[in-house]
Amino acid sequence: MFESLSDRLSGVFDKLRGRGALTEADVRAAMREVRVALLEADVALPVVKSFVDKATERAIGAEVIRSITPGQMVVKIVHDALIEMLGGDSEGLNLDVTPPAVIMMVGLQGSGKTTTTAKIAKRLSEKERKKVMMASLDVNRPAAQDQLRILGEQISVATLPIIAGQQPVDIARRAMQAAKLQGFDVLLLDTAGRLHVDQALMAEMQAVAGASDPAEILLVVDSLTGQDAVNVAQSFAGQVDLTGVVLTRMDGDARGGAALSMRAVTQKPIKFAGTGEKLDALDAFDPQRVAGRILGMGDVVSLVERASETIQQDEAEKLAAKMAKGQFDMNDLRAQLNQMQRMGGMGALMGMLPGMGKMQKQAEASGVNDKTLSRMEAVILSMTPKERAKPEIIAAKRKIRIAKGAGTTVQEVNKLLKMHQEMANAMKKIKKMGGMGGLMKMMGKMPGGMAGMLGGGAGGGAPQLPGGMPPGFDKLLKR
Repeated sequence: MFESLSDRLSGVFDKLRGRGALTEADVRAAMREVRVALLEADVALPVVKSFVDKATERAIGAEVIRSITPGQMVVKIVHDALIEMLGGDSEGLNLDVTPPAVIMMVGLQGSGKTTTTAKIAKRLSEKERKKVMMASLDVNRPAAQDQLRILGEQISVATLPIIAGQQPVDIARRAMQAAKLQGFDVLLLDTAGRLHVDQALMAEMQAVAGASDPAEILLVVDSLTGQDAVNVAQSFAGQVDLTGVVLTRMDGDARGGAALSMRAVTQKPIKFAGTGEKLDALDAFDPQRVAGRILGMGDVVSLVERASETIQQDEAEKLAAKMAKGQFDMNDLRAQLNQMQRMGGMGALMGMLPGMGKMQKQAEASGVNDKTLSRMEAVILSMTPKERAKPEIIAAKRKIRIAKGAGTTVQEVNKLLKMHQEMANAMKKIKKMGGMGGLMKMMGKMPGGMAGMLGGGAGGGAPQLPGGMPPGFDKLLKR
């Protein structure tokens, strides 16, 4: 997400960083480019004007002109202004009410409302250990109620039994009564949508809200519709007491205009962002993290969170024990590749690492992408158990057999073997440093500690990914 805007802004700020001193004319010229970049990203004109005026006023102040690193100061000012435009601090769901806390989902047809309802239910059930029920109030769209029931079965969340012919307000009252009697913490109401905003839809939303007294009314909008999404949000906000917005299909939105405009135009916080079709592809919307990713600063916090959610403890303990002995075979390499795939693939991970945006583009241009991980795993699976345990026995004839089995070339097998050797050497070096304890001490002595290492350290090298990006993988990308 935000790829095109991030690329444009990175180009603007690279010019500023390379200069020892900045004049007011330099700052204004850069801000003009920022204005164009935001407009091209489909950000609403009033929002762009307000943002650029505020950032320019701060950037031409004495703190920048007299700064030792004026270029960096301008980037910081734009970063802070982006956070402010996106809403400042992240805002979660308000569930601190007498149970059941009712979350009412509203939006147009086709915005992803029903799927988003299931995603939020899954998140509340698994991450916050809430007892959740879902109820479909959509009696207009064929099979809409069955769709929610099926999604509920997939995520093991209860859904209100369907009674044919019952109207939305009556369904809402029945759902409230069932949730109270059965001791549910949260009740999610998936309301009907329309192809466009009309008075009948608004009247129905108001009636349902009156019957259920929701703690949250979340508007679900498709971020790919850009300014149309903002217009829809304005229409709903004028007639329904919205408490927040959920943006769907953010993973396909390279411009990001809807996200950047939404808070400023509607004065409603963006609470979640849908980042894929899977039912766990829903992220809490954090303005600080989003601003960092737009400006190429990465999002290490989200990366660590994703690692902690997906890493398998038994695998990690086995690998740590082998690393302590300086051992690393093909089975371990395969485990690392699987770990990267579980964390969202190479593209998602590189997007979260500071300064990795350009390397990601280079990798994609040279044909290195998530399919590369699958091809590498296929090569490993074409090896015998003995070859995986002792890669050094793989000679020319074995390489030919492995390449045929994986449907690839001997050159690709050689690349994988070389990568494994580099990683194995790295493990031996870690052992010489005194194992993981010695490595941690070394990290502590680096400028910025762990953060310095994640960001590439003082030397600006490629970041290392905790539990994810294997050592030596950056070299594979450069080939």
